[in-house]
Amino acid sequence: MTTLSPLMSERRVGLLGALMVATGPVAMALYTPSMPSIVIEMGTTEGMVQMTLAVFFGGFALAQLVAGPLSDALGRKPVVLGFMLLFLAGSLASMLASSIEALLVGRLLQGIGAAVGITTSRALIRDLFRGQQAARIMNMVGIILAVAPVISPTLGGLLLEFGNWRWIFVLMVIYALAVLVIVWLTMRETVARNPSLLAPLVLWRNYCTLAMNPHFMLASGVVVGAIGALYAQATILPFILMERVGLSPVEYGLGMLLQSGSFMGGALAMRVLMSRVSANRLAAVGVVMIVLGSLGALRLLWAAPDYLGVMLPTAVYAAGIAFVMPAMSMAALVPFPKIAGSASALQGFLQMGAGLAVGLAAAFLGDALLAMALFIPALGLLSALSFLAHRRLPVLSDAEPRRDVIAAAPPGRSLMPDEEGEGR
Repeated sequence: MTTLSPLMSERRVGLLGALMVATGPVAMALYTPSMPSIVIEMGTTEGMVQMTLAVFFGGFALAQLVAGPLSDALGRKPVVLGFMLLFLAGSLASMLASSIEALLVGRLLQGIGAAVGITTSRALIRDLFRGQQAARIMNMVGIILAVAPVISPTLGGLLLEFGNWRWIFVLMVIYALAVLVIVWLTMRETVARNPSLLAPLVLWRNYCTLAMNPHFMLASGVVVGAIGALYAQATILPFILMERVGLSPVEYGLGMLLQSGSFMGGALAMRVLMSRVSANRLAAVGVVMIVLGSLGALRLLWAAPDYLGVMLPTAVYAAGIAFVMPAMSMAALVPFPKIAGSASALQGFLQMGAGLAVGLAAAFLGDALLAMALFIPALGLLSALSFLAHRRLPVLSDAEPRRDVIAAAPPGRSLMPDEEGEGR
């Protein structure tokens, strides 16, 4: 006999999603003000400290390809708990690191653990909600997510005034423990356990299906160009603002409020406008902002850097991300209800991979300003062209959500049945 369980509310899913997604940005934004001081204290090079962000991105990107299928096969909740334990272990290892090599290992573990947040949160929303409702939740995630980058660089800079960089990792340990407790107490399972989905042939076939689907790849391309730039800037801006513009760590932390505040402002405006305009139409506004921000970054090829010259284009780009993210993140997952975890994982891998590639390229160039002027416009162009191509595809219908969840779903099926299928 089938048993019905109550659906998690929009608010609960939004708060859980934001808490999980924020793990990666918190781990980056808290850390970046400390990078120049780590160079001095550990007697290492700027390039090696930049590599601590690169390995974080690498672990973050690659681990998503594992976390997504694991959550489809074993359930969302146990996978979140397992990966967050890895993030906790990486935070402790980084806090206690006595060499740059040990710090690299700790940051890699942090990246692997944080990967579960972005993958599982989107899949969780796709399990339970559809259309404009799903976009509203993604927007709620964006609003709360904006708070983490607003607070984190400021906290990181203040900690460096009163202590050393290890206290930054103490805060990350506390955050990891808080996420573990909250997920354990409040998250409900939304998919049935089906380990057969982990068969290598099934995984390969699912990822090939996603990679060959134009709806998935073009919608993901919009998100990759948007959010990939955000992660890329995390590796570039500390060295531009502190070394070329001359800001102190505290000033840098406060200065990053312009980027984070712009993202939050865009997300709040999006929430108000969605009551009258569809999220898909508002995404077009976001793409225009991304293009404008890209042109502002391109200007750095010939203009001397100052705070507003660097951060105003960054702020415009960030507002564009807030308009693009709700509709396009969900659009990529619409055709794939049964493998939403894998779809979310591949999308996250692509956007993290873009951030990693730009971070490595910036380290190779050895000129953060040139990297900002070249690579951010390139990512903006990818987002705009992907959006235009996606608009030319046939519109997919998106079923309305059910108000209950079937607890005993068939193996491999989401606990929220859908009409569309995918080629598995």
